[in-house]
Amino acid sequence: MDELSLVKGMTAVLGEEKVVSGAAAMRAYDCDAYTVDRFAPACVVFPEKTNEVQSVVRWCVENSVPFTPRGAGTGLSGGAMPALGGVVVSTKRMTRILEVDAENRCLLAEAGAVNSRVSEAAKPFGLHFAPDPSSQTVSTIGGNINENSGGPHTLKYGVTANHVLQVTLVDPHGEVHVIGSKVSGFPGIDLLGLVVGSEGTVGIVTEAWLKLTPLPQSVYTALASFSTPRAATECVAAIIAEGIIPAALEMMDRNILVALRSAFGLTYHPDTGALLLVECDGHESQACTEMEKCVQLFRRLGALEVTEAHDEQERARLWTARKKGIGAMGRLAPTIVTHDGVIPRSRLPDMLEFVYQVASESGLGVANLFHAGDGNLHPCFYFDDREPGMIDRVFAAGELILEKCLELGGSVTGEHGIGVEKVGVWARHLSAADLALQSAVREVFEVTDLCNPCKVFPDQKGCVEHMRRWRGAAH
Repeated sequence: MDELSLVKGMTAVLGEEKVVSGAAAMRAYDCDAYTVDRFAPACVVFPEKTNEVQSVVRWCVENSVPFTPRGAGTGLSGGAMPALGGVVVSTKRMTRILEVDAENRCLLAEAGAVNSRVSEAAKPFGLHFAPDPSSQTVSTIGGNINENSGGPHTLKYGVTANHVLQVTLVDPHGEVHVIGSKVSGFPGIDLLGLVVGSEGTVGIVTEAWLKLTPLPQSVYTALASFSTPRAATECVAAIIAEGIIPAALEMMDRNILVALRSAFGLTYHPDTGALLLVECDGHESQACTEMEKCVQLFRRLGALEVTEAHDEQERARLWTARKKGIGAMGRLAPTIVTHDGVIPRSRLPDMLEFVYQVASESGLGVANLFHAGDGNLHPCFYFDDREPGMIDRVFAAGELILEKCLELGGSVTGEHGIGVEKVGVWARHLSAADLALQSAVREVFEVTDLCNPCKVFPDQKGCVEHMRRWRGAAH
């Protein structure tokens, strides 16, 4: 179907004010935060209710038009990139907090509600939404559910799947389903568990009941400087070995500090090769004791400097390095690709050395800031994508790192998803039987190649454009 006919069709379904097209708009929606793979949609639609999403999907199915759900576009694996064009279904106007059930510690939100707004709505009741991706001030609940997002506090509180009770889903044929319930442990096959983390391939989530968590009584935060990344990661292993499960345990390396100094003028101990940020929360005595043990370990294991926060303002300042790190990297290069592998914590020192080796051999800049406590590594390659052959070098380096994660007993993703970025690596490490089982499970939702095409599964029709760099994709 030509673009003009498609736009007319969507306008007939939703009205002119909810449909956007044209070169400028398409440029804004041809990728998510994984900017090295792009494809322009024919139009973008902005439904405001579940029944409008349903109407869009039904029209797309009837006219064989691909459709791609999108929240804020902060995803880092190409999950919201309209791989075969068609329609981008944006939830950015579905932003309402529909109900707060404080007595039962849950909240009903539309898919376009921003993560941090959910916690703001719950705060007056002494509650919050625990998953806190670094993009939480802009990322949406629908996107968090699609990617099973984590964040700095995942170590103690778990990923999004641990905090979703029920979703309203428009399936790939335009049927509306309510999956799960306000009560945890809904009986029968866990269809909710299949939806969370499915990356929008089994339908479009429009609403969700979210589990809320009590705000901690006390929070203690400290930042420690170490001379090398190895010293910092060895300290991570020591903290966990002591039986301490901090609320957050985050690491930033020297290149992140260079970017922070350039962007915000932040300075740390001059010999710092890595920073380790730890946060302990809970009841006063427990949180205080855990932090005392962490600080003792910092000093015993050679920390150059340890800074503890004494109030909320100081706590926010200590978090600046972690919260502002990715944004600051724009000072180092115009393009960044952030990877997302997982390894056992004990292998972090060796894994980081491998990352630096790969970057050096590939002629790439790399910085690391990541969830050290659960081994969720985020190597950030920074480069100029206008340089010929550079993107292919970045892609090859990323594959080497993900392969190494698997070799060390880890995974190719902790919270960013497979998207289009990792399909090749993921597929090569699944047997034919494993892949067939994954596909069979997905068929519970009677999926089609129109619903967020080319994501996660390697054998979809028409996806050659996005397979061009998948080493061994033909297998």
